[in-house]
Amino acid sequence: MIGDTYGDPGRKAVELFVHRMKKEGTVDFVICNAENAADGAGITESVAKELFQNGCDVLTGGDHFFDKKKDVEEYVKKEPRLIRPANFPKGLVGSGSCVVECKGIKIGVIHVAGQAFMRYHFSSPFFSADEEIEKVKKEGARVIIVDMHAEATSEKSAISWYLDGRVSAVVGSHTHVQTADERISQNGTACLTDLGMTGPYDSVIGAEKEPIIRRFLTQIHSRKEVARGDVRLCGAIVAVDEHTGKAISIERVQKKMT
Repeated sequence: MIGDTYGDPGRKAVELFVHRMKKEGTVDFVICNAENAADGAGITESVAKELFQNGCDVLTGGDHFFDKKKDVEEYVKKEPRLIRPANFPKGLVGSGSCVVECKGIKIGVIHVAGQAFMRYHFSSPFFSADEEIEKVKKEGARVIIVDMHAEATSEKSAISWYLDGRVSAVVGSHTHVQTADERISQNGTACLTDLGMTGPYDSVIGAEKEPIIRRFLTQIHSRKEVARGDVRLCGAIVAVDEHTGKAISIERVQKKMT
């Protein structure tokens, strides 16, 4: 599970590490949050194809999913492995879940967005997750992973307990700051409330520092630019029993490009 991939630096980290980790046998299946993968805001068809080519199996979006709407709207209609939050307003293109087979095992990936402190008025992620779980189970998913894209760690923790025992893992994205609260419940659901950011850490959560600092000082909006320094891949590795769908282990990951 790869946390918010930020711009070209984040995509370079994916390119460097994902194929290597698959070749080494460290991972079999890769889910990447890619809502900021195109210039730090949104995703495009070409960027999505690049991430798939570099070893990602499923891409999740977030509240920035449609920031480059004209460059992704048609592609998401024909690429089911690119998913957006299930609790976006009804009528938008795309889906909030998908099922992908890996080594004979059907893996369901579900994507929902939180309501607390978010810029859009999403419907309940709890009820949306219920609906998507039933959907992926009907498609034969034996392993189910949920990306909860939300600001508040309390909301992400709450939904992990709400879904406890029904999914293999609930991981958080959106804040670009990796948390250190990984756990596995007695019912076999792994949780980490934020995967962190895959991108440049010599930055303010991915963006060049000075324009962001100036915005805080003056309260005047200034265009943010993707930073370049101290690039890392951030996320978590979850091991799951493919027969029971229960998590066996969860390990935080942070790999630095040199």
